[in-house]
Amino acid sequence: MCQYDGCPFRAGYPPALPYAAPREDSCNLVRSKQGWGRTRGVPTLTSLTIYPLKSCAGVPLTRAIVEPLGIQHDRRWMAVRPDGSFMTGRELPALVLVRAVPGPSGLHLSAPGMPDLEVPVPPADAPRLDVTVWKDTCSAARAGANADRWLSEYLGQPTHLMHVDARMQRPVDPEYAAPEDRVGFADGFPLLLISEASLADLNQRLEHPVPMTRFRPNLVVDGCEAFAEDGWKRLRIGSVELAVVKPCARCVFTTVDPTTARADPQKEPLRTLSTYRRVGGKNGVMFGQNLIVRRPGEIRVGDAVELLE
Repeated sequence: MCQYDGCPFRAGYPPALPYAAPREDSCNLVRSKQGWGRTRGVPTLTSLTIYPLKSCAGVPLTRAIVEPLGIQHDRRWMAVRPDGSFMTGRELPALVLVRAVPGPSGLHLSAPGMPDLEVPVPPADAPRLDVTVWKDTCSAARAGANADRWLSEYLGQPTHLMHVDARMQRPVDPEYAAPEDRVGFADGFPLLLISEASLADLNQRLEHPVPMTRFRPNLVVDGCEAFAEDGWKRLRIGSVELAVVKPCARCVFTTVDPTTARADPQKEPLRTLSTYRRVGGKNGVMFGQNLIVRRPGEIRVGDAVELLE
């Protein structure tokens, strides 16, 4: 049974639950890498989002099952070229306007100017294709001719829709992970976390503030200082334990407005981030933290964020 709650796009596919009500700010003492400081509340999970089709619109949830690959349904589908190379919003911003909503037996696709399409989960004997995500190559299941035609028409080029199934094995970068750690079609890690305070810090530096959706996190937390997450190593949220393994290097995709698919002509917020977020001795501009699942379970918006290390 699908464990998806809170679908904002299509009532009843699957059954929707009310959104979590926003909480009033408070002022408490919480731990961060800087020590103990006054913040707006104890650390809590304030937002939970999946991106069922890589680079598509986010689907906000009120609760979710977290599996070893990440949040159930997150980035389990991906558009690829006929040669198997992955397609993303970096070079095809129109992907951000695709609504991909998971259901018990497949995926519901919608996009501007396109008829809705129901895509069933490929059967066990579905044709396969070797696909590439950055430097990784793995075998994934093809979703079928109807899905291929739909995406090809929308994107204006030949496209295959691929699905993560039980046979697909894509290891996480061994520099940061255990040999058994796996990931689906995310760029490199099962989950991404950002704090609201970090976004607020960035927006104070921008002429035109940007929403959190520019950064496509799975988990958003509040109640900590800006960039406190840089110093976290291990977390418990709900019944889920997570290892914080690597800062997230940001790219041109952050300049794409997810509501219009247009890139910012000033290259913001990436331009401003590049002036102060080259951190940790890593190449690139860092914003947010990549996570690996250490204990699967269930999480809900409003859960406390317990810092284990």
